[in-house]
Amino acid sequence: MTLALGIDPGTATTGYGLVRLMPDGELVAVSYGIISTPKEATPPARLEMLFDDLNKLLKKHKPDTAAVEKLFFSKNVTTALAVGQARGVIMLCLQKAGIDPFEYTPNEVKQAVAGYGSADKKQVQEMVRALLQLDKIPKPDDAADALAIAITHLNTNRYG
Repeated sequence: MTLALGIDPGTATTGYGLVRLMPDGELVAVSYGIISTPKEATPPARLEMLFDDLNKLLKKHKPDTAAVEKLFFSKNVTTALAVGQARGVIMLCLQKAGIDPFEYTPNEVKQAVAGYGSADKKQVQEMVRALLQLDKIPKPDDAADALAIAITHLNTNRYG
């Protein structure tokens, strides 16, 4: 029974989703949510909060494996740099926890979860809900995205 942590990185909001792959192939949502930091905090303080909160999450759940969404170039360079800094903190946390992170692009996640690399957010969220047999789509969006990343990772590594 493998427990995978999926992470949708951000400085203001980082989504996380823990999914367990059962021996019969069933995927089960263990926990999901967001790590958020206050807008008024300085960038270094926000990164420290992300570091501390992610470390608490890793200690609590002890995932076997983890996957992080790859950064794709954004038109807003400031946002891209901030997300890059958050990804660096996330990679450091995972490294210190002894977990080699895998990375997937947004299109790889869409393809793996919805079967279509250009699927829209709603299609992916509905497939996450269905695959994990949840009553409703996980909220907020960042948590649903993180669950999709965990599902992608578990299914990608199950077969190859």
